[in-house]
Amino acid sequence: KPEIEIISLRDGDRVVGAAPASDAAELVFVASDAQLLRFDASSVRPQGRSAGGMAGIRLSDGAHVIAFAVVGGSAFDAVVVTVAGSTAALAGTDAGSAKVSAFTEFPAKGRATGGVRAQRLLRGEDALTLAWVGSDPRAVGTDGSVRPLPESGAKRDASGQPLDAVIGAIGTVIR
Repeated sequence: KPEIEIISLRDGDRVVGAAPASDAAELVFVASDAQLLRFDASSVRPQGRSAGGMAGIRLSDGAHVIAFAVVGGSAFDAVVVTVAGSTAALAGTDAGSAKVSAFTEFPAKGRATGGVRAQRLLRGEDALTLAWVGSDPRAVGTDGSVRPLPESGAKRDASGQPLDAVIGAIGTVIR
């Protein structure tokens, strides 16, 4: 066969992320309505090729998943970066606000629940526009230039700090 189906998706479904995870790892979902869910990878049972995936985070009406991550057993140095803005703004025109919180600030919940609030939205903000979970975050603008992130240490449900320029992507340096 020239192709095979890896996962069965229904109309409207989409793959947000995929990564190998040991039973000691935690899976993390962040939704546009500023909810974050983390749970043990051991609570997910292996599935065959014809399976349709598994329930991750329970979404409120109109919300969608904007980030998925696997955090290994040493979550003590992991952080959660969230960027909030207005969905009514033209893309690339609203820098919004951002915060960096320790991953350990977010309590683990059961799989298929709504999670906990990851950022309090400010006036003019109606959603998280970008989120990332991992260690040693780096941000870049849509033009590829480096963008500064706020200092780490914000409380999990605090509001973000206003950004001077739009952040297009967040990642980490691979050494």
